[in-house]
Order: sequence, then C-alpha cells, then structure tokens
Amino acid sequence: MENMINLTIDGVQVSAPAGSTVLEAARLANIHIPTLCYLKDVNQIGACRVCVVDVGARALQAACVYPVSEGMVVKTNTPAVRAARKTVVELLLSIHDRKCLSCVRNNNCELQDLCRDLGIEDDNRFAGKMNQYEIDDASPCVVRNNNKCVLCRRCVAACAKQNVGVIGPVRRGFNSAIESPWQVKLAQTGCVGCGQCIVACPVGALKEKDSINAVDALLASGKHVVVQPAPAVRAALGEEFGLPIGTSVTGKMVAAMRRLGFSKVFDTDFGADLTILEEGTELVQRLTNKGVLPMITSCSPGWIKYCETYNADFLPNLSSCKSPHEMLGAVVKSYYAEKMGIDPKDIAVVSVMPCTAKKFEARREELSNAGLQDVDEVLTTRELARMIRRAGIDFASLPDEDFDSLLGESTGAGVIFGATGGVMEAALRFAYEAVTKKELKEVEFHAVRGLDGVKEAEVDLDGTKLHVAVAHGTGNAQKLLDSVRSGEKKYEFIEIMCCPGGCVTGGGQPIVKADVRAGVNVSALRAKALYGEDEGKALRKSQDNAELKVLYSEYLDEPGSHKAHHLLHTTYHARDKYEGIQ
Repeated sequence: MENMINLTIDGVQVSAPAGSTVLEAARLANIHIPTLCYLKDVNQIGACRVCVVDVGARALQAACVYPVSEGMVVKTNTPAVRAARKTVVELLLSIHDRKCLSCVRNNNCELQDLCRDLGIEDDNRFAGKMNQYEIDDASPCVVRNNNKCVLCRRCVAACAKQNVGVIGPVRRGFNSAIESPWQVKLAQTGCVGCGQCIVACPVGALKEKDSINAVDALLASGKHVVVQPAPAVRAALGEEFGLPIGTSVTGKMVAAMRRLGFSKVFDTDFGADLTILEEGTELVQRLTNKGVLPMITSCSPGWIKYCETYNADFLPNLSSCKSPHEMLGAVVKSYYAEKMGIDPKDIAVVSVMPCTAKKFEARREELSNAGLQDVDEVLTTRELARMIRRAGIDFASLPDEDFDSLLGESTGAGVIFGATGGVMEAALRFAYEAVTKKELKEVEFHAVRGLDGVKEAEVDLDGTKLHVAVAHGTGNAQKLLDSVRSGEKKYEFIEIMCCPGGCVTGGGQPIVKADVRAGVNVSALRAKALYGEDEGKALRKSQDNAELKVLYSEYLDEPGSHKAHHLLHTTYHARDKYEGIQ
C-alpha cells in the first residue's frame, strides 16, 4: 500500500504520495500554483522561482522541487508570495523581446498568462540594458530567437531526453543564454530536427521554419498544387480552433484545404497503406532470404537523421522504403501525372505534417525522381491552422468532406501510423496474411500499443514466431539499439518513432501549455482518435485498399517490383555529427 503524506495547503487538508512535491500535492487538491520552467516528466529543476510558496522555512521555496512532509503547512497566496512571483516575472520581462502581436505564440504564451494572472502591466520597472541576439534561422526545421528566451531550460531538457543534447546554458548572470556548442548555428550540430524543443518552449523563442509564404507562392503560380495531410494531423488540428484534445476533424480538415485553393486533396494515409505493402514485402523477403535483421522502420525522418548521425552501424537494418508522404508525392508526380495528362514539372505537392523534421526530409536529394523532389513544401499542423485563420474560414462550422479519389482512399491500418506502435501493427496485419496465406480475422495487435518507452511482443504467424519491438522518442530508441548491439535482445522487426508518443505529439503539432499537459495525457487522447478512426473503417488492412490495388495493376506491377523499388525506395548515409541538418 502506498505511503501517504498529510499536509495542509491554503487551509485545505491534502493527502499526497510520499515523495511528491508541493506542486504535485497542490494539483491533487486543484490548487493552482503558477509555473514556468516546470514541465512534467521533462524539466523539474526549480530554476525560474515562479512557483515559490511559503512552507514555513526561512525563505520561500520552489514548489516544483520541494518535497512534502507530514504535517506541513503550505501557503500559496500570501502577499509575500505574490510579490516574489511578480518580481521574478518582471525581471524576465526586462530582458524579453515583447513584440507580442507579431509573435507566433501570441495568445498561446505562458509568459503572457503569467503577466495577466499576476497583474503585471506594460510599464516595466526594471527596464534597462538588453542583450541582442542574432536570430538563428539556418535550419530548415527550427528557428531560434534568444531575444524571446526566458532561460527556463525546458528546451534543453527536451533535447537531452531525446539523447541529442545540442543546446544548453552558457555563461552566467546577465549574459546567460541557451546556445549550441561553440555558439554554432543549430544547422551545424547533430540536431535531428524533431522540434520537441519547440513544443517544450513556453514562449516564442523557438518555432518551426515558416513555409506559408512558399505555399502561397505555389498556389498563385498556376501549378496544379496537391495537398496531403498526415494521419496525426486530423487528431490535433481541431485544438487550434477550440475543440477538445483528441477530437478527430478529418472531414473539416479536407473542406478547409479545398477552400484554401488546393487543386486536389489526397490522403497521406493512402501513402501509409502503400508503405505497408512495400515495407511488409521487404520484411517477408528479409525473413525468407536471410536478409539483414532486425529490419527497422524508416517512416520517421527525425529517427532516420538520428540513426545516420549517432548509430550508423544500423543503417543496413533500415527499411529502404521512403516515408508515406514521400511515397505519395512520388506517385503524384508519376502515376497521377500520367493519368491526368499533366507534366510533372507543373505539379507541386504540399504535405501537412505533425513533424518539423519533414521539412528537412523533403529537401533530401535521395527523395526525388527525374530531377524533381517528391514533395515541394511541408507545412506543420500549426502552419495549416494559421493559413485557415488568415483566410477567414470558420473551421468549426465547415461540413465534412471526403478526400479526392484516385489517391484518397485509405484503410484503418494507414490512419494508425500516427500513434507509436501503429506502423508495427499495420505491418503485422499485412505480414500475417503474406506469410500464412490465410485471412487475418482479429486485426488488432494490442501488445504493440500503449505509451511504454519500449514495447516488446512475440507474434505467432501461424507457426512462424516474429519477435518485434517498438520504441518512441530517440532516448528510448537508443536504449533499444544498445540492447540489440550488445546481443542482449534479438528481434526480427523494430518500429522507431523519433517523437515521444509518436507523430501525434510531433514537433509540428498544436502546443499544449504545461499546466494542461500536467493534467491530461495528450499522446493518449490523440492516439485514441486515430484508433477510433481505424475501428470505424470498413477496411482495416492496407492490402485491401481498392485504389492501391489499381495503382499496382496499372502502374507498379506488384509490391517490391523493379518499378516500385525505383520510385518508392531510397538509401541513407552516415553523417558526421557536425555535418548538420542543412
């Protein structure tokens, strides 16, 4: 039985598990204590002092790190506590670029919230000297603006959790800053472009590299502009328009994209189904022909960059398949162009992704055909929302519309790609039938679902035992790879997603404030929306996709064919840590 500690917070009797902090105990009693540097399960360092409370000690204490004790009396709302918090925030404001109206985080900024809640007005009593920093926008994924940084170190902790660690605090006092080693630009480091630093940041010091202007130019160019949204986008886009976390908005998303002026709205889920046929066939061939095992999925560009940079010895294990949106882009500029009688040079493909690393991926020379990139531009979920708002579209009142045919049909297997374990489950639905030649009746593989950092399962393919593992977050991935490298673990198939929780909590998704994140499991809610769509689909196995069958019969011949390999597969290469992400 768990040992409970009894204490009093603002006159309320509270029981909290031993080892809890004052902040955690207060939240159990629904007593609000403001925070800034604190981010549950990521950053708990007591650095900002915004959460100070009176615990009867000689000085106020940071609630996020101060442990509870039996009989403790805590006061969170005394004049001294309020004054201390206000002073801390005013000092932060004295060195903060307060161009809020033009900031990407305006109205979704934790510093703004603190100013409102603490009654801080614009007249800054600590106004004085300010450091001026050059904006680092060299990366195709992430823009850093230290003029807006509040030194909370949440980005540092998120990067470290990803086992990348290319940013950290330097210097001291007034000259403190968050920098990369030797003050190089982020693009010159081993950054994998995952954007987890962006979703951790409480202000506008970090944001994605903007692609809206480039997409506007394509829409005005007279080209045939095709747009495709990733599975995870539909599970999060609604949050930008006030809908609850985990609301599926597929139909409204399609309608909004049409109203923005795109020529066709196709579905990356179709590309996911296509990926399963190619990747599943590759797995079966490796199993049959004693190929390199374990085979590791290659859908996540942040993971690919991480593997190239930090684990190049595993490059032969990577599936040669392009990621789903790159596959669909390649098909649009070949098969679709031929069917429609359009010169591929007159087609542009825009992907809407939950991921900032996709911006880098779209620029890779390996992901092109006949001199044309498979994908021309990548928008994040946040950028799509900005475009919708700018166009004056009332998102919540939009009717539900369907994707365009030819490359718009998908199965339940395609939509679950957005959750950790989804690619694995979709592949197993294919592999079972490919190996056994029998129909798979029960399509759900619950053993590979969930948010454990590393999940393992043994799958029985009618007598053939397949040992699989799933990892999300490159920190967890590293632990998994180390266990394989040492010989401790042996698998035939591994799924790795760069971002914790998978694509549903990718670096390009809507940003959920820290106090909300502390009370709900964002990954689980968004994943639930995807699994709900899967359950509602008439077809739940990629190999049953009718439009996909037509694509193979008319153009690609069969999964793994020479033509399919030329169009849908690629290669990767080892990178020096300082080769960068340019």
